[in-house]
Amino acid sequence: MEIRSFLAFELPPEIKDIVSQVSGDLGKSPLDVRGVKTENIHLTVVFLGDVLEGHISPISEAAEKVCTQYSPFDVSLKGTGVFGSKNSPRVLWIGLDGDIERMSYFRDALQKGLRPFGVKQEKRRFRPHLTLGRFRKGSRTDVHLDEFLSRYRDLTSPLCPLGEMVLFRSDLNPGGAVYTKMKAWPLTGKH
Repeated sequence: MEIRSFLAFELPPEIKDIVSQVSGDLGKSPLDVRGVKTENIHLTVVFLGDVLEGHISPISEAAEKVCTQYSPFDVSLKGTGVFGSKNSPRVLWIGLDGDIERMSYFRDALQKGLRPFGVKQEKRRFRPHLTLGRFRKGSRTDVHLDEFLSRYRDLTSPLCPLGEMVLFRSDLNPGGAVYTKMKAWPLTGKH
């Protein structure tokens, strides 16, 4: 059996509160976006995809090994943006600031450790973000998107530590994805 899963950080309360406000505002906007439930918004580090159940334990060991080498990451919110072009946007996101470069090395170390399990290696530069919502296919942008992005261009938050990485299981249901925490590891290293 295969388990759809990913490695991510849960959001600290101070950041989650702000994300929740922005998400609520998005829900009231006329934008053609399927919003992500606030409780499902997290910082994905590595999307594992469909993993054989038998690989979960060795994947966990590989992830834990990397977590023992790194100390917690300090992050804060930084503005909003879209993936895709302004004319054909795909994803609306909130950006992050802080220990991003160090987190990029962390992501690369995780990917290297997970290579033996067939986890797809992301070649693009690591751009940590929080997905607020996905545009419906064929969505055209308009003045509402520009207004939303300019309203939150200077979005920020207190600097907060991310000190525990979580292995989540993702089950896709008609009502949206349901995420279940499978394992978690504290960051206890010096890097």
